[in-house]
Amino acid sequence: MNFRWREGRRGRNGDKKAVDESINLEITIPNHFRCPISLDLMKDPVTLSTGITYDRESIEKWTEAGNQTCPVTNQPLTSVEQIPNHTIRRMIQDWCVANSSYGIDRIPTPRIPLAPFQVTEMLSRFKAATNRGDQDGCLLLVEKIKTLMKESERNRRCIVENGTCAVLSASFESFAASSFEKNVKILEQILASVAWMLPLDSEAQSFLGSPISLRCMEWFLKSGDIMRRRSTVLVLRELVSVDDLYVLAVAEIDGVIEPLIRLIKEPICPASTKASLMVIYYLVSTSSQHKSKFAKMGLVSLLIEILVDSSDRSICEKALAVLDEIFGCEEGRQVAYSHSLTMPVLVKKLIRVSVLATEFAVSAVWKLCKNEIREEGCVLLEALQVGAFQKILLLLQIGCADRTKEKSTELLKLLNSHRGRSECIESVDFKKLVRPF
Repeated sequence: MNFRWREGRRGRNGDKKAVDESINLEITIPNHFRCPISLDLMKDPVTLSTGITYDRESIEKWTEAGNQTCPVTNQPLTSVEQIPNHTIRRMIQDWCVANSSYGIDRIPTPRIPLAPFQVTEMLSRFKAATNRGDQDGCLLLVEKIKTLMKESERNRRCIVENGTCAVLSASFESFAASSFEKNVKILEQILASVAWMLPLDSEAQSFLGSPISLRCMEWFLKSGDIMRRRSTVLVLRELVSVDDLYVLAVAEIDGVIEPLIRLIKEPICPASTKASLMVIYYLVSTSSQHKSKFAKMGLVSLLIEILVDSSDRSICEKALAVLDEIFGCEEGRQVAYSHSLTMPVLVKKLIRVSVLATEFAVSAVWKLCKNEIREEGCVLLEALQVGAFQKILLLLQIGCADRTKEKSTELLKLLNSHRGRSECIESVDFKKLVRPF
């Protein structure tokens, strides 16, 4: 592997009009400095039991893929232990320094990866500090854990695999039971750390899903701190997605609806928006009462606005899923009927977003058309005007899931009965439609 630099020569007197001559300088990396796997300059050389040296990142990817042989010798690895090769590392650093004039940067001395026994020792100290109610001691340890996780993905895995999430979650419940206000600093730091360790193990779920922990997270959602709210909704999404018991527990919290809507109305980041939509989806999927509450609090209009403006496929899928569930109640449908962009947006999302988005969009249109109680069939006429008939016919021709096919077929029958009363326009033509916001 070669590095090439181009260096211009100046005139003898250093005049700006130097002769435009140049030379090609070629630097070759010595073979024993290159990783046998990536063929790049090794940054953290380690030696295996077979005596071959590799870059740590490359050999870790090799072993994590399930390989149990040495890539060079093909001999079975009697041990996966990686011994740092300090001699080669120092030689590489010296070589980098010697060639610094050609733009080669000296590789930094790699940090020693975290070992399981170090994690166990930290967690033991953390448990002791929690039992003493020592908030400052716990804060120092949480900061250390977060710093180690940010250093490398290997450290993060080591921390997660050695039970850190369960220990932190137990501490969260303990400090929450003591006092939200007095322990707010350690509580928010623990939750931020846990958000880095998702998915949660079953023990961590039980601690974070307890009534006192959920009430604390509700309090966090209502607070004005951005990062606190972000961490909370990420953890809540994880809880409600693993067990219906946690969905019911969150649903029993009266004050959780408004802050979830606020996270969508005043987005912090795409991750928090998606997490909030997921929590809302699980809530409205299990409770008709929540469908009505979210509809009355303006969620339908908010989601329609998001679908108009957002190009994020995942957000569109989740927004359509929530709308499909809310349209299962009368209050949700009435809000949809009164919004001038409901049908144009839903029809536009019927095709070209994703298979999942198509499924939810068809179901939402089907619920609005099937459950209309007005004799004049205004919704059906509007659907025809924005091109629903052609799009659903096309969808049936290109193929879709069975349940989507059934609803699409029924929709075609409903729309066909009103085709003579309206002329179709393109569904993407929003020029004459007035947005109510």
